[in-house]
Amino acid sequence: MTAEAPTAPVLSYGRLMPVTVHFDDLDALGLLHNARYPLLVERAWAELWHGHGITFEGDWAAAGDACNAVKELTIGYDAPVTRPGVYAVHLWLDRLGTTGLTYGFRFCSADGTTTYAHGTRVLVRLDAATLRPAPWSEGFRAACRELLRPAG
Repeated sequence: MTAEAPTAPVLSYGRLMPVTVHFDDLDALGLLHNARYPLLVERAWAELWHGHGITFEGDWAAAGDACNAVKELTIGYDAPVTRPGVYAVHLWLDRLGTTGLTYGFRFCSADGTTTYAHGTRVLVRLDAATLRPAPWSEGFRAACRELLRPAG
């Protein structure tokens, strides 16, 4: 980990979602606790999907595309977050399959130029009755296509 966070240009794909780091998110050294990064990313995704009408109210049978499970999570920490305030999570999709997807994220400054952490997460859509992989709905796939990172 370096003291200086790498800067990245604001990208032309995905969405930049605001998140707030609170004082109690910091550890005893005054750094954003490593376990808070995935939580803040999850909150950013929940807000993004809520904007598309996709929510989870606790009923797996009615959850549709929200009935999914994490298969894999990777995260790299680039620079410490040392104070509470408004930040952002840059979200995008790297891959959209029939029953799974891989998304990328950057935990960054509110304007998206400074990256503090980055990673990927693989999700699998599940059938609520069998908990076996199930296809994403066409409505969900359409919302996802807007978030796909261009190849190359």
